[in-house]
Amino acid sequence: MNDALDFAKLKNKQRAIRDGFPETMGLRVHRSISWIGRAEACGDDHDARFIFLWIAFNAAYADECEIQEMALGERAAFLDYFEKLVALDEGQRIYNALWQRFQGPVRMLLQNRFVFSPFWQYHNGVDGYEDWDDRFKASARSFALAFQGRDTPRVLSFVFDRLYVLRNQLIHGGATWNSGINRAQVRDGAGILAFLLPVFVDLMMDNPGQDWGKPFYPVVD
Repeated sequence: MNDALDFAKLKNKQRAIRDGFPETMGLRVHRSISWIGRAEACGDDHDARFIFLWIAFNAAYADECEIQEMALGERAAFLDYFEKLVALDEGQRIYNALWQRFQGPVRMLLQNRFVFSPFWQYHNGVDGYEDWDDRFKASARSFALAFQGRDTPRVLSFVFDRLYVLRNQLIHGGATWNSGINRAQVRDGAGILAFLLPVFVDLMMDNPGQDWGKPFYPVVD
């Protein structure tokens, strides 16, 4: 794994090869790298790091169709992006990160009911979620099968499904800044994103000819 892949390396690579990027792909890479750099400047402020890294993730993957259809479930769009990245990841950097560097944090994240959406639906009185615990156990079994089968795109989808709940908690004011209550998941979530996002962007720059989608908010004069 390339532990040293950071903002500086990404930016230097982008400057060297960006003339060959399609306009839309170049824009999303440029934006994503800028937010990765901002996240690095946060130091140990894991809440801020997580938020800025999630913005970098959105910049990298979300296209106009996905944003228009967000009400139908933004997370459903993750799998296509992950499948594309994993297929292009000849060095298996994503695979190695999940099965070596972050195996412990990933498992802890998937065992944490506080980042499981049906748990909060039930506790907020939403009908149809009385079986949240059964869903939680079923999700754990499905994740275990994906993990054992080394199905990297599906494992990523499970991870980002949980991170999406954490994102909602932070963005929608459902957590206190620097709270001791949710430190582990925020710290681990920020760590996972901080490693994976630069790899995602690096793979995109290595494959500019792929269809990475059209940003919903292009530069307009």
